[in-house]
Amino acid sequence: MANLKEIRNRIASVSSTMQITSAMKMVSAAKLKKAQDAITAMRPYSDKLTELLQGLSASLDGEAGSKFTDNRVVHKVLVVAITSNRGLCGAFNTNILKQCAVLSAKYEGKQVDFMAIGKKANDILAKKSAVIANHSDIYEDLTFENAAKIAEDLMLKFTSGEYDKIELVYNKFKNAATQIVMTEQFLPLVPVEGDTSVASDYIFEPSKPEIVEQLIPKSLKTQLFKGIRDSFASEHGARMTAMHKATDNATELRDQLKLTYNKARQAAITNEILEIVGGAEALNN
Repeated sequence: MANLKEIRNRIASVSSTMQITSAMKMVSAAKLKKAQDAITAMRPYSDKLTELLQGLSASLDGEAGSKFTDNRVVHKVLVVAITSNRGLCGAFNTNILKQCAVLSAKYEGKQVDFMAIGKKANDILAKKSAVIANHSDIYEDLTFENAAKIAEDLMLKFTSGEYDKIELVYNKFKNAATQIVMTEQFLPLVPVEGDTSVASDYIFEPSKPEIVEQLIPKSLKTQLFKGIRDSFASEHGARMTAMHKATDNATELRDQLKLTYNKARQAAITNEILEIVGGAEALNN
């Protein structure tokens, strides 16, 4: 059994760790509220814009804007991995990296490159794969304008023929305890599944090419921004949950150490009493 000093030191260490994890949990909870409100407010607009775009894309064959719907033979794939800049958030980043590995296996025999949004993705993926860019600084100023610049770069890489397919991998925020790993096709645009007659319900004013010229780039920029926003909210939810569990584990460990300390202290006191009693009997004899 460890001596009393060692146990006291461990109790102090665990208590300090518990204070840190508790503080991190409260900070993440405060940031989560703001991030959650932002993504909740954005989703209806983004979903409706995507719905309109899919309906419009069904009738784009041979017209302006088809450069974004060009389903070429896939030889080069770009995967945009959206993670966090910091750790201590459970399996949040690990799940994204696992999904990146799945996509690499899926496109085996083809060129698969990565674009990292977040330091964790860049640090891990750069060891085994080609990372063409790292935009981890976007979290310092997470605005639509900064996300739009990245989206414009992605659109240029597709339309120029540098890549035949671009996919996004990120964590979708469901609640503080649940994040869903999403793989979305960014380019080429995905047409409406099933019956495409919905396109005939649209009356285009001004002309379809003019609408497409503005709607598709804006929708793609919004899609990327929503993915980053989702990931940002998921990060704080995952960190809050991880720190909550860490605090609970630290509390349990501290209680066990205190029990061990009290048992060791009681045993030491009992031994001292026995020695005193034994010494007194020896003197009496």
